[in-house]
Parts: sequence; structure tokens; C-alpha cells
Amino acid sequence: MPNKFIQQLSNPVLFRLYLFWKLPAAFFSGVRVREIDEQHCIVTVPYKWFSQNPFRSTYFACLAMAAEMSSGSLAMAHVYGRKPAVSMLVVKFEASYFKKATGRTRFECRDGKLLSGAIEQAIATGEPQVCTTTSTGINKQGDKVAECLITWSFKTRVRE
Repeated sequence: MPNKFIQQLSNPVLFRLYLFWKLPAAFFSGVRVREIDEQHCIVTVPYKWFSQNPFRSTYFACLAMAAEMSSGSLAMAHVYGRKPAVSMLVVKFEASYFKKATGRTRFECRDGKLLSGAIEQAIATGEPQVCTTTSTGINKQGDKVAECLITWSFKTRVRE
């Protein structure tokens, strides 16, 4: 099931159109999915005019966007096309920043199995399920720039 979503996400033209239409801030900030499979996702955000802050580094909100997209893309891959449909929502976001992000920052989430388990549990029980993913931001030198904990809630959609 996730493979069709991953194929669509991996198409640069479709992905950029999606960003432009649904997430214009991410589009203009230069956030891009660089690599994705069912278990991990890598998203980058550049340091450029649109993503900068007055301190000559990437604005924290742009870093947070990339972190959320790395886990959100994995979650979407696992809910895509599900019957019954599963809704997803960020219910908590925590971030720790360690260094100034002065170049391209790469965020990686490796929690595909955790997300899949929570989604399967939501479908099996009919009850909302919550899981917390970790997305780690690394700069070109390999230094940790940020670590973000994104808590997702999943529940099956009820049709009335």
C-alpha cells in the first residue's frame, strides 16, 4: 500500500505541484523529500533568503517544517489508500536546537515501523492511537543541528 504514495512523492514534478498547492510555505522555503521508503524518510531545507532569520541562519519554523515532513511523509505513506480511511494529526511538537543551521539541513526520521504499528492498532481497535516520532536534523559537516519529537494521533474515519 505505501508504495503507490511513495512513487507519487518521489516524482519531483508531482511533489512540487503538491507543495505549491497544499504547502506553499514549504514550497517557497525549498523543503524537499530526498529519500523515502516504508521505514525512513529524509527531507532537506536549505538556508536561503526565504528561509532565513535575522541571525544569518535558517529560521526555526522552516527547520520544524522539514522535521514534520520527514515523519509526516512516512505516516501518509502508511495511511494512503486505507480502508477504512485513517485520519492523522500532529498533537504535539517538541524541538531542541543545538547549532545554527547555516547551510542545507537534512532531517531524517526512521520510525516507519512505529507509525505502521500505531496505524494498524487504530484500525484494529477503532480507537485513536498516538505515537511519537523522532526527526534529527544534521548539517553538511555531520553535526546535529536539531532534534524534533513529533507526536501523531491516528484514528479511523467514521462515515455517517
